[in-house]
Amino acid sequence: MKKILFVCLGNICRSPTAQAVFSVKLAQAGYQIEIDSAGIISNHQGNPPDARAIDHARSMGLDLSSQRARQIRIDDFHTFDRIFAMDRSNLTELKRHCPQGARAQIELVMNLVPDYGVDEVPDPYYGGDEGFKRVLDMLDCAADRLIAELQQQAR
Repeated sequence: MKKILFVCLGNICRSPTAQAVFSVKLAQAGYQIEIDSAGIISNHQGNPPDARAIDHARSMGLDLSSQRARQIRIDDFHTFDRIFAMDRSNLTELKRHCPQGARAQIELVMNLVPDYGVDEVPDPYYGGDEGFKRVLDMLDCAADRLIAELQQQAR
């Protein structure tokens, strides 16, 4: 596996946070995997992540400030090995737009941690600070599980 894409609705809260969390944790574990993020919709294209996402990520030593929102493209399905959706609605849209013969494996990011008790990363956009903290915690757990999965595959 060489490339992973994270997708949420607008690419300003959950998927940029996932991009930062997974990039740092995978690099710390010694994996050279390209990580990117995108949104289903184009409304925020070119914009930085939500200021609250940036602030909460910064509190964990993560920097989202250089990221810019983009919409998913058809070539993403051929370029990335795995595409992780944040929720079922994103997953449905990704599967609907995925061209035949695409190489990407598309799934919910929380499939990595089935024992977490939820299968979707909730959108914190309309909520308060707790939602952003929860997203960071969930994605941190998912990143740890992906690292364990990669280590298992290497054995």
